[in-house]
Amino acid sequence: MIHLVLYQPEIPPNTGNIMRLCANTGARLHLIRPLGFELDDSRLRRAGLDYHEYAQVQLYDTLDEFALVVRPQRLLACSTRGGHCYADIKYEQDDALLFGPETRGLPGKVLANLPPEQVLRIPMLPDNRSLNLSNAAAVMLYEAWRQQGFCGATEM
Repeated sequence: MIHLVLYQPEIPPNTGNIMRLCANTGARLHLIRPLGFELDDSRLRRAGLDYHEYAQVQLYDTLDEFALVVRPQRLLACSTRGGHCYADIKYEQDDALLFGPETRGLPGKVLANLPPEQVLRIPMLPDNRSLNLSNAAAVMLYEAWRQQGFCGATEM
C-alpha cells in the first residue's frame, strides 16, 4: 500500500481532492498537524465529494510520530529543491510520498533528514514556482501505482 503524507496542509480543497484521490487509488492518507483547517470544513467535504468516507485518513502531531507508527519502507519527499525526477525511481510497496504545505513547501530541516535520492522533483518549465498540491500528489501517486501494476484496480 502506498502512503500519501501531507505535512501541515493549509488549503481545505486541496486536501479534499487528495482524499478523493486516495479513495480511488487505495492509498492511505496521513495528515501531519497543524492543519490550516478543521476536518469538518465544508470546503474540504465539497472538494472530496462523498469520497471522504472511503478514504483512510490518519492524523499525527509530528512527522516523527507518523514514521514510528507507520514505519514506511521509504519516505520520498516531493520538492522543487529535489535533485531526482520522480519518474526515474522505482517505487516500492509501502513507500510514503511526502508533500509540504502549499505556501512554503517542506522545511529545509525535513529535507535535510532525508537521503538526497529520496528528495524528488516534478519537472516544470523554467521560471515556474510549483504545481498545485493535489496535482503534484496525483502525478506521483499514479506513477507509483502504475509501477505496481495498478494493483487492486478494476480491469480496464
